Amino acid sequence: MTTTQTLNDPLDVQPTPLALLLLGRESDPRSERGVECPGDLPAPSDPDLVERARAAKARLGDRVFILGHHYQRDEVIEFADVTGDSFKLARDAAARPDAEYIVFCGVHFMAESADILTSEQQQVILPDLAAGCSMADMATAEQVAECWDVLTEAGVADTVVPVSYMNSSADIKAFTGRHGGTICTSSNARRALEWAFSQGEKVLFLPDQHLGRNTAVLEMGLTLDDCVVYNPHKPGGGLTADELRAAKMILWRGHCSVHGRFSLDSVEDVRARIPGVNVLVHPECRHEVVRAADHVGSTEHIIRMLQDAPAGSKWAIGTELNLVRRLAKAHPDKQIVFLDKTVCFCSTMNRIDLPHLVWALESLADGKPVNRIQVDAETEHFAKLALEQMLALP
Repeated sequence: MTTTQTLNDPLDVQPTPLALLLLGRESDPRSERGVECPGDLPAPSDPDLVERARAAKARLGDRVFILGHHYQRDEVIEFADVTGDSFKLARDAAARPDAEYIVFCGVHFMAESADILTSEQQQVILPDLAAGCSMADMATAEQVAECWDVLTEAGVADTVVPVSYMNSSADIKAFTGRHGGTICTSSNARRALEWAFSQGEKVLFLPDQHLGRNTAVLEMGLTLDDCVVYNPHKPGGGLTADELRAAKMILWRGHCSVHGRFSLDSVEDVRARIPGVNVLVHPECRHEVVRAADHVGSTEHIIRMLQDAPAGSKWAIGTELNLVRRLAKAHPDKQIVFLDKTVCFCSTMNRIDLPHLVWALESLADGKPVNRIQVDAETEHFAKLALEQMLALP
């Protein structure tokens, strides 16, 4: 994207080699490794893909319920029965007990949450098993268990309440439930932290350090000195026992690969290019970016704010590009641009494309379920405890 282009015309964003990599069409040995999709996928060039998707969905009828996350491609969103963020979609799935198949066009942790919240008779399908989440992958069960041992050795574990972001694996949600913690979303992170501090003296926030820091410092009055970052790749997390005892927020060293790319330079550049622009960012962005923005909020908040914005207003949005493009097309009376000058999709979310969706739907219609996501009973039990605690937040 050049400095003079906007996103009001979707053709303004051209697929550079970087974009193709992020769309999953190339491979990067340094990136997370996924599971290849079994079976023969339709060719992306197949002119009948749209009609095949419609036909397969029609054959399945009410037996299938398709969920589409906000960050999905338009070609996939077209076939979604509902759209939303990860937790909204999981709840939508739970509200459709008669649907035999839940096809989750999102990423792995989202499908896990849907499996946890739906009945045993329902099958949750992820069209591409390689659609993971780099943030969720930054905290494994083994690493978090080791972290708890470090907290125990420092003598603070009894005072720590874990709060895990929805963008985490079922194993991490279960860890949170086992230790009396709660799950949060970007919309209710403050309420989750307020509850946690009413239960203990410290919070272990997993796995996104930026959401934890931004909520604690900008919304709850804590200071940056109250926060430490636990690095699972360093002995003892890279922290001393004294640092752990002094801290109020123990932040896991994790981040979103999309929101983490926005920088203070991005904000300053867009303000110079577009006088009077409103900078609106997601709380997963870096602390200095959030402080420099005019507005900050969850994906749903971003959508509502643009819906309510006056005609002629100018907006630079710091979130995933598919959503920004969709918002720009939905609001042609406003100037809506992507905060960064380079193309950035959610690489693993974009693995769910029309060929994978067609393959999954046709397989289901033929009575051959594929890529079912199943959380084991024990993990589900404790993860559900943490999720239920979130639903019970005041």
